[in-house]
Amino acid sequence: MLRLLEGRAALVTGGGQGVGQGVARALAAAGARVAIAQRNAGQGEEEARHLRDVHGVDAFFIRTDVTQSAQVEAMVRATQDRFGQLDILVNNAGASFPKRVEQHSDEDMMGSFALNYYAVFWAMKAAFPIMKAQGYGRIINMGSLNGVNAHMFTVAYNASKEAMRALTRTAAVEWGAHGITCNIICPAANSPQASDYFAANPEMADAILQQIPAGRFGDAERDIGPAAVFLASEGSGYVNGNTIFASGGSQVNGVSWRPHVED
Repeated sequence: MLRLLEGRAALVTGGGQGVGQGVARALAAAGARVAIAQRNAGQGEEEARHLRDVHGVDAFFIRTDVTQSAQVEAMVRATQDRFGQLDILVNNAGASFPKRVEQHSDEDMMGSFALNYYAVFWAMKAAFPIMKAQGYGRIINMGSLNGVNAHMFTVAYNASKEAMRALTRTAAVEWGAHGITCNIICPAANSPQASDYFAANPEMADAILQQIPAGRFGDAERDIGPAAVFLASEGSGYVNGNTIFASGGSQVNGVSWRPHVED
């Protein structure tokens, strides 16, 4: 990959595994210095070491629970302190759980919004003054086809991810004049969680695979990472407020995603 991001500094939440890991590696391959923020210290430290060893960039780990606003603000400060700048913010950390709408508690819904919406809101707010002062910023937030297509049994995840998309598009309008772009990637790629689920539900995995026009499941580093690199680059300066579907075409007609839930 061309070193499109030489001299840039990036912060990736949940960058130690899955889609976040693939994006972090693609950013580093393009020359960016990378901060990995997540709760799992073992994964975070290992990934930062990998980026330093393989790509020769400055990379470090910040232990962060993104559902805590003070820790989110601290991770942004730590990134700026380490690199002297913050050019690229990738809000990737997120999670879902299967449950019928009527069985969701208030706590279920609030927990999803804390992780999938408020964590992004806090990070964007903390990054804004830095990016505004620089006259340059690239904010990339990970959405979900679950929300776009209203997949069954993940209403808390769907709703919080769609709220995050509205937040991103609104910020794109308000912050564009400052040289800051805000875009969403809806990825469809394998992750440890997805692999475990598909291994336990092979019939569903086969059904989904048949509905992906590309004919395969995505790879986080090779398929999602390059989309993030483009959105992080100077060449994407006129791309703002968009939802990019890095999903092998599966967004066109949707896929049969229906996890098992208790009645």
